[in-house]
Amino acid sequence: MATNQWNTALYDTRHGFVTKYGEDLVELLAPQVGERILDVGCGTGHLTSQISNVGAVVTGIDSSAEMIDAARAAYPSLPWLQVDISADRLSAELAPGSFDAIFSNAVLHWVNRAEEAVRNMAALLKPGGRFVVEFGGKDNIRRVLTGLLDAMAEVTGQRPVHDWYYPSIGEYAPLLERHGIEVQAAWLFDRPTKLEGEEGLRNWYRMFRRGWIESLSPEQAEAVFASAEARLRGELYRDGTWWADYRRIRIVGVKAMA
Repeated sequence: MATNQWNTALYDTRHGFVTKYGEDLVELLAPQVGERILDVGCGTGHLTSQISNVGAVVTGIDSSAEMIDAARAAYPSLPWLQVDISADRLSAELAPGSFDAIFSNAVLHWVNRAEEAVRNMAALLKPGGRFVVEFGGKDNIRRVLTGLLDAMAEVTGQRPVHDWYYPSIGEYAPLLERHGIEVQAAWLFDRPTKLEGEEGLRNWYRMFRRGWIESLSPEQAEAVFASAEARLRGELYRDGTWWADYRRIRIVGVKAMA
């Protein structure tokens, strides 16, 4: 699984759009009272709590200890597990065939071992169980990412290789079907996303490419930010605000009956 060091306070205060845009995905999930639901990549737990509020029995998992600690602190009554969904062996607390639905928002693009993750999610679902996910799709943040990579190459002489997974529908749907999840609907769509304030772009880099930025000296980081902003201002900055060129893939499926 792709890794990142998480500043959970910055995640919630400056990047609350991750949770906000996931709210209509919860509506699409349509959780029911008493259903057992697994939130894969629960982050700081806000959407997990919303699912629980309708009466579903929801478990939140995330590979990040920082995220799980923040979720547990915010919602101590809910069950939280630090789990990598693509691991060869999952926690014994996650029994095969025990969930009525799998939900995941803005997470699966961090999972390089995509087929292993799909295999595990399919195994956890009951026959007839629902699969409702959204994550970065093909060409997600292409301009934002290219601007940073070009800036880092200019300043440091090195161009990192990003570790995100941004598939098309044609790439991801066959993985699901191979593991018994029938795809009922799929969308790939643009979602230009407003970042907060004049420093919105560099805050995005600090949040989502923290490891890259912290590998630089303060002088290098400032030069990288300035270079990226100069490259992208004409495309992604308007009316005093930066906009990220998000592109999302959304999938709704059902695990085939045995």
